[in-house]
Amino acid sequence: MITPKELFSLLSDETRLRCLVLLQKEGELCVCEISQIIGSIQPKMSRHLALMRNSGLVSDERRGQWVYYSLNPLLPDWAKKIIASTLENLQKEEPYSLDIDKISSLKKENICNSKLKLAE
Repeated sequence: MITPKELFSLLSDETRLRCLVLLQKEGELCVCEISQIIGSIQPKMSRHLALMRNSGLVSDERRGQWVYYSLNPLLPDWAKKIIASTLENLQKEEPYSLDIDKISSLKKENICNSKLKLAE
């Protein structure tokens, strides 16, 4: 399981911190949604998310062509408290507040399903 050193090392990168805030707020997001919200290319986001998955911070689930990420439900309580406190304190700060604002419009667009239709 994740150690305090690993958690804080992962959180020291702003892209990973933004991902974590989004996952804590939303519960689950597809890599394509996270990429769109943060404004980064999907391969780069996948590398960041893989680092977090390998440490045990997040878990993933493949659904067809897309991979959905969520916080690992088996995280220790101390890590859950840090993550919850982080969201509470950052959700009104930029760029985190802007990221959170983008979630609802993205959900309406249903971009993962739109991309799937374009690929067919």
